[in-house]
Amino acid sequence: MISAALRSQLNALIATPSVSSTDASIDQGNRAVIDLIAEWATALGFRCEIMPVSPGKANLLATLGEGPGGLVFSGHTDTVPFDSNGWHNDPFELTERDGRLYGLGSADMKGFFPLALAAADEAVAHIRAGKTLAAPLIILATCDEETSMAGARALVDAGKPKARYAVIGEPTSMRPLRMHKGAMMERIFIEGQSGHSSDPSLGRNALDAMHAVIGELIAYREQLASRYHNALFTVPTPTLNLGCIHGGDNPNRICASCELQYDLRPLPGMDMAELRSDINMRLLPLAERFNVSIRNEPLFAGTPALETPAESPLVQALEQLTNYPAGAAAFGTEGPYLQALGMDALIFGPGNIDVAHQPNEYVELANLNPTINILRGLVKRFCLAH
Repeated sequence: MISAALRSQLNALIATPSVSSTDASIDQGNRAVIDLIAEWATALGFRCEIMPVSPGKANLLATLGEGPGGLVFSGHTDTVPFDSNGWHNDPFELTERDGRLYGLGSADMKGFFPLALAAADEAVAHIRAGKTLAAPLIILATCDEETSMAGARALVDAGKPKARYAVIGEPTSMRPLRMHKGAMMERIFIEGQSGHSSDPSLGRNALDAMHAVIGELIAYREQLASRYHNALFTVPTPTLNLGCIHGGDNPNRICASCELQYDLRPLPGMDMAELRSDINMRLLPLAERFNVSIRNEPLFAGTPALETPAESPLVQALEQLTNYPAGAAAFGTEGPYLQALGMDALIFGPGNIDVAHQPNEYVELANLNPTINILRGLVKRFCLAH
């Protein structure tokens, strides 16, 4: 069983839409969710700073205690879009069924915030008793993690929060994860010249050039897979996925332009700028060979890979509290941005990533109180112990 207060907070968060999408027609703000969390945190004695990021979108930094260092419980407040036809219940209504709580964002990852606030109870009691914390506890809530990472980027630009350790409450089935791959989404655009298909010399076929480009990318993918390997990952090599292609307009016209979009997932230690440079070097001779222009450019800046050292006190603490060795995630997080702010970042939360981004997302009721207890253990170790 979970407390009535916890259930009420979960219900309120699920009932407050905050879809983040690259499609402006369905993109929503997150300010209403931020205001809810800030209200609850303020009532507990946290000092709340709301950081506007863009119209209707903001981050929240809620701080309990003073001084350097500290522990951050971090999460994003946005959800992905949803297909209502696939849901067995209203995605914006917290629904209990068969020991699970269903709702959009229940696992990924609005459900983490009430747990983080509940885990602050002993630290709150210290402050109310007139005692000081050894280091502050910070609840961090961000916007647009599911699309542009705008919230996390704004934090880096602002240089805050300053803390020593950060737990990102993504769904990990309550197992700590200390690394994940990066995410690069890129486009290659080729511009040639149209002409009548009966005479190839009348034009410069962008599709012919793209065929060669795809061959180069596949060869590069094989090269990366042979060069880089990390056994902690389920897929232990970098991946390069050819995602979608568009070109031409009619079978009897020489194709004047063609675009390919692809996804590259580097392992920790692989530099995104170097990867882009390698690909550009491979494309340059193809542009000359086919007499076309070729542009390779990012669809967004990309998210770096994350690796927190195994010897980090945060890693060791969560391994002890969970009785699981820290592993690796296949998905990306805001961890690299928190790392850029000087924190050791670890991924840990209830729920399973396999149910995220799809209808009937849920979190197991049985995992909620154990998660709170584990987070309490971290608060005790890093914020209360002198």
